[in-house]
Amino acid sequence: METWRLAEIETPGGSRSPVVLRSQDEARAVLVGLEPGQELGDHQVKEHAWIVVVDGSVTFRAGDEEVEAPAGTLARFEPDERRSVRSERGAKILLLLAPWPGPGHYRGEEKARALG
Repeated sequence: METWRLAEIETPGGSRSPVVLRSQDEARAVLVGLEPGQELGDHQVKEHAWIVVVDGSVTFRAGDEEVEAPAGTLARFEPDERRSVRSERGAKILLLLAPWPGPGHYRGEEKARALG
């Protein structure tokens, strides 16, 4: 068994210094700190993305939908779904990506395989 006390793990530098807690074929767990006013701008990933708000609060945006999310909120995004996450007062979020890496994550390797 492995356990992590997420609230106690430091995330200095906010989103510039994510902490990878575990990475294996089934999933990747990443703890991200967002300093006041910081955001993960419009982005997408090739994996299913689950985000848990561990501390503070964030605003999730996907397409035309925007959701205010306090600590304890769980959000799920489809592969390639564009989204952003921002925090006005600061937050800590747990990002789970599954499977890791998702199909097409390493585009250069996909292209190399296609060229044979």
